[in-house]
Amino acid sequence: MSNWQWQEGEWTVTRSCAWSPPGEHPIGWGLLFYSKNGRLDHVEGDPNQPITQGRVSIKFLELAEYCNSPERIIHPMKRDPKDRGDGSKWQRISWDEAWDIIVEKTRYFQEKYGNESIMTLIGTGRDVWHTVPKITFSAFETCNFEYTHNGWSCYGPRSSICAYILGAGYPEVDFASEFPEKRYDDPRYVLPETVLVAGKAPLESNPDGLFGHALIDMMKRGTELIVVDCRATWLATRAKYFMQVRPGTDTALYLAMCNVIINEDLYDHEFCEEWIYGFEEFKERVQEYPPEVAAPITGISAEKIAECARYFANCKPASMTWGLAVDEKVNGLQCAHTILLLCAITGNLDIPGGVLLGAGDAAASQWWGWEELDDAIKEKRIGAAEFPCVCTTMSTCHPDRAMDTILTDDPYPVKMIFCMSANPISCPSADPRMWEKGFHRCEYVVVADLFMNPFIASCGDLVLPVAALSEKDGIVATHYGGLTLFVGALVKACQVGECKSDDEIMLELGKRLNPSKFPWKDLHEFLTWELHGYGVEGTWEDLRDSKYGLVTPEHEFEKYAFGGQTWNGEPGFGTETGLVEAYCQRWERWGDDPLPYYEEPPYSPISTPQLFKEYPFVLTTGARSWAYFHSEQKQIPRLRAVDPWPETEMNPIDAERLGLQEGDWVYVYNMFGRCRQKLHITPIVKEGVVHSKHAWWYPEKGPDDMGYGPYGVWDANINQLVPHGVFGKLGFGSPFKSMICNVEKAEGGPDFATGWPK
Repeated sequence: MSNWQWQEGEWTVTRSCAWSPPGEHPIGWGLLFYSKNGRLDHVEGDPNQPITQGRVSIKFLELAEYCNSPERIIHPMKRDPKDRGDGSKWQRISWDEAWDIIVEKTRYFQEKYGNESIMTLIGTGRDVWHTVPKITFSAFETCNFEYTHNGWSCYGPRSSICAYILGAGYPEVDFASEFPEKRYDDPRYVLPETVLVAGKAPLESNPDGLFGHALIDMMKRGTELIVVDCRATWLATRAKYFMQVRPGTDTALYLAMCNVIINEDLYDHEFCEEWIYGFEEFKERVQEYPPEVAAPITGISAEKIAECARYFANCKPASMTWGLAVDEKVNGLQCAHTILLLCAITGNLDIPGGVLLGAGDAAASQWWGWEELDDAIKEKRIGAAEFPCVCTTMSTCHPDRAMDTILTDDPYPVKMIFCMSANPISCPSADPRMWEKGFHRCEYVVVADLFMNPFIASCGDLVLPVAALSEKDGIVATHYGGLTLFVGALVKACQVGECKSDDEIMLELGKRLNPSKFPWKDLHEFLTWELHGYGVEGTWEDLRDSKYGLVTPEHEFEKYAFGGQTWNGEPGFGTETGLVEAYCQRWERWGDDPLPYYEEPPYSPISTPQLFKEYPFVLTTGARSWAYFHSEQKQIPRLRAVDPWPETEMNPIDAERLGLQEGDWVYVYNMFGRCRQKLHITPIVKEGVVHSKHAWWYPEKGPDDMGYGPYGVWDANINQLVPHGVFGKLGFGSPFKSMICNVEKAEGGPDFATGWPK
């Protein structure tokens, strides 16, 4: 009997550590796969896994239904590009034929239009943040790697700001992950007195490396929360301070908190004097944002802002975890900058119980293969010269500019798309109809995925079937290697159809297109090589066979004090100045203010008062669902039963004023577009604010358009109300969470029983 696989009666039990699919961020859930005769039957949480301790997301409880769904894509398929949108034209083909087609198309476009005419797309969720860059730069030898989220406004601003301001890997709350044996009871662990939860729903999302329920573990031991959100989430209702902001205005809140902390002499003098560059300039800047100025902007009283600031400053230690609401606004980069300074001036960076930081030389898997490209090709990366803030730390193109290029052939044509783990006309692109139009201009589109979706139905020409979580060997590394709290082994328990893992697709395609740059003899040799990149010794098999199926590198605190945070081993931070940069000279060189500042959302009651008369609600989107990861899992019956419809939330006072009832189908609309969703009336939403669910489509409808888009995506997709090309001065941020809209009753809506409305 091994540590990773054993028999329990008729069941073969396989221990694994989860990433996805189905979609989840790299939290590393401990799972036990129960299979029989090579077929996954059910999943349980692994009680011996020290991080998640047997607890498990409902998405994984339905993994067997997901894997064995008759809707799965289980073999390669092709259709003629002239038949895009026609679901009857798909033909089953072999893997060999699929590889031959990709190689033939690649050589054709490279020779006729140049390597840069090929672009790769990536979404979120699956463990593809190394596979797609490696495919892009080493297999296709193109410079154009693209994340399809406008303004790169998911994780990009926060990750980049850490590199520029801290010279560090991604920050996270200290939830005792560094002590796997005893966790919170380890005598070395220090419990945070408070945790600032900044625009995040960690219980539903378990994002990037944070096991969300760790916050509940900490609350039971005495940690208090400060929750900044526009919705009264479960955590918000149990927080010591719930700061219910108007969406898109939280930068003003954090600047005002810094104002109070500095002016009332509550800051850490030693840290600020020794380790912060531009503290005096920042001190002067926050004088522009007293609580009395922030109050009418945010909708939170000046007294409450000041009280909350004092509380955070006096908690020793205090910690922070931040979410997508920080990124998804035009002012997102400045918001992230201010939050980091809030933690820095109070002396909470990289201390026990504070904000953990990754080392400055943390693995950057999304750059894999970049160094192998010719310089002449590198210089053609779309948007890199115009937006160095986005493209210096990120190996991607600028997403808005990439789509502009696809639509216009300026500065050159993009002819071939290779897409893994993305469904861009459902999520996460703004103005998704325009993105669909752009993809239709491309001559050939290859997609690797598990289920048919609106993007494949409308735009795909060749589909590669991808293995689910229980069908592959792999690695999960928290925060994509930027802050390696632990590294775990994904272990294969079954095989479905002809599906291959993303890593297998990368290796096989790479060996056919450019074998010298894919030297690994097999998958396990590659996984061992990857493991070493995260600083873990031994082989992938050693990781799989270990006590927990994961390893937890020992975390070193206050690395900046002894040279652990810099490339050269000198004390300090891995920034241009060697310090935490309150004053960022890069911003200045790149054409923006070097200090944080507040900027009103481009569409709001203040910036567009005339438009706001016509669209009198602030629209925010994107809250996480217990049942889904973005656009995934809509076809899984029990998950669909948990969250059956695209839903718009509205405060009861607003609903009564409009004469709307619970369960009404409504149109949410503005000057850019509209969609139809089901109304949920709830006091958790701030009056004057509307929250609409994102990433919705209807698998039951089918791929044909009939006016509603493939799988009804245009009926449900809230991103039609978000404009393309609206982002911050440095290229980051997009107003997904701070638009304006109106709401009116719709003439019916989708219904399982009666069919789609005419």
